Amino acid sequence: MKCTNRNQKRKVTAILLMLVTILTGCGGTKYDMAYELNNDVSSFQLLNITNQETLEPFAADLCVVNKDVKPAGVDLSEAGAAALFDLKKLDTLYAKNVNLQINPASLTKVMTALVAIKYGSTDQMLTASENVLITEPGAQLCGLKPGDKMTLDQALRVLLIYSANDVAVLIAEGISGSVEEFVALMNQEAMELGATNCNFTNPNGLTEEGHYVTTYDLYLIFQEALKYDLFNEIIQMTSYSTVYTDASGNEKSLEVNTTNLYLRGTYEMPQSIHVIGGKTGTTNAAGHCLMLYSKGSDGTPYISIIMKETSGESLYSDMNKLLESAK
Repeated sequence: MKCTNRNQKRKVTAILLMLVTILTGCGGTKYDMAYELNNDVSSFQLLNITNQETLEPFAADLCVVNKDVKPAGVDLSEAGAAALFDLKKLDTLYAKNVNLQINPASLTKVMTALVAIKYGSTDQMLTASENVLITEPGAQLCGLKPGDKMTLDQALRVLLIYSANDVAVLIAEGISGSVEEFVALMNQEAMELGATNCNFTNPNGLTEEGHYVTTYDLYLIFQEALKYDLFNEIIQMTSYSTVYTDASGNEKSLEVNTTNLYLRGTYEMPQSIHVIGGKTGTTNAAGHCLMLYSKGSDGTPYISIIMKETSGESLYSDMNKLLESAK
């Protein structure tokens, strides 16, 4: 049995009065309260005190980190930000600048895929508009033309395997009617996941002012995407061949290879670690980025993220160091 002294009762009474004022306000307007463990007037503390019971925290099934975690012997000096999460123990094994807002390049497409899978149907037909004609130098494209048609299932595979920026536009417009509406949905879903330090302005990650994420937010988004079987299937694929149609109904063949150089065999995976899949991203503004889902020899699942590396070679070298530290 738990006891409450006189001062505690006064505190509860004061909090209750404050809650009534905050939640009702003038004209019955309702205000949401902050979810903070140590705030005397947060919804968590109020219910905890008044009910005399412990509520399950929001992050009960998440890895949580609010500072750098750098074990001895792991030097990722060339990375702008990085993290390694043990999904079994819910432990942060490495963290560098995980709350720094940074350009994510094509890691953005994980959020695009998540929203598309959640709100779309894999057999729905998507039709390309003039907006798929992206002219940014160096942008990864599969060559869509206005009027081209492919299913959402086809588009998602090209999006995640080949990282095609024009397909990201196709998906956004097909799901929401416009890129702007789809981006609003991306930001809404991110907020609901607790990824509150990011902001998306496009579905492909091409450099744009106001488009940023944090490494920790990417972890939250990636972990949610991994709950979907289709996403898991696609990120493990090394290549993909398909046939879609143009505006006149003529068939067009497309064959793409993964941008993940672990899956292509260009770089060897660390011993005792199996890289299942993930997402790459590269722009001048973002540098070289890589987000992976891996498993140790004992079956322990990991999410690892490196952002803003100076080169592709250092990206995979540092990712090996990061994953090796999980042993």
